[in-house]
Amino acid sequence: MKKLFLSAGYPVISVDTKKKELIGNFKNHGVTWASQALSVNAHDFKQDALGRAVPYGIYDLAHHEGYVYGGTSYDTPEFAAYVIAQWWADPQRSQFAHEDKLLILCDAGGSNNCRYWLWKQQVQEQLADQFGIEVLICHYPTGASKWNPIEHRLFSQISRNWAGRPLQTFDCMLNYIRHTTTQTGLKVKATLVDRVFEKGRKVTLEERNALSLVRRPICPNWNYMLKPRYLSG
Repeated sequence: MKKLFLSAGYPVISVDTKKKELIGNFKNHGVTWASQALSVNAHDFKQDALGRAVPYGIYDLAHHEGYVYGGTSYDTPEFAAYVIAQWWADPQRSQFAHEDKLLILCDAGGSNNCRYWLWKQQVQEQLADQFGIEVLICHYPTGASKWNPIEHRLFSQISRNWAGRPLQTFDCMLNYIRHTTTQTGLKVKATLVDRVFEKGRKVTLEERNALSLVRRPICPNWNYMLKPRYLSG
């Protein structure tokens, strides 16, 4: 599916939530060159932090570009769908030859869990319905997420860039992300999402039945499409 979409000029993105980070003067694993060792807190107690960052990443396979949205609330399906919608609506993102379909590659767990009805509902409302596009979602099964492109093309590069440097403020974290580059020309944008997302939201049976959900014949629990409802006939 990835090859088919890319060859036809359709957008393909790989998404995931990076490891959540406590923001403050805490030790960050890794080594960096410095005239002397940085002084950091001996313990990483949550009460000593300015907050906790939830970095949700989007990697654009066609343009080799990364987008990271640093949440300050909870890693929920609503948050995941919201930041993908923010990326899609960004007038400065790279454009594609065709933009009536979108392929999302993601893990089977986390906020974009293949079992979460809230994830499907939020993709339906915030992407398919809002922008009038067909969204095909392909989940990597448990144990196979290392093949998700975002892991080695974006997240690993960010971790290398800020290794050994404390993430003292949210702006500091965002700047490290923005200055992540590679010899192959990776470009990364970072934005703070200072908005509260509610945990524990449920989707009713009526809301489930209202989804324009089409499961694919191969591994239907991991591969499905959400179509815009006003075009569903």
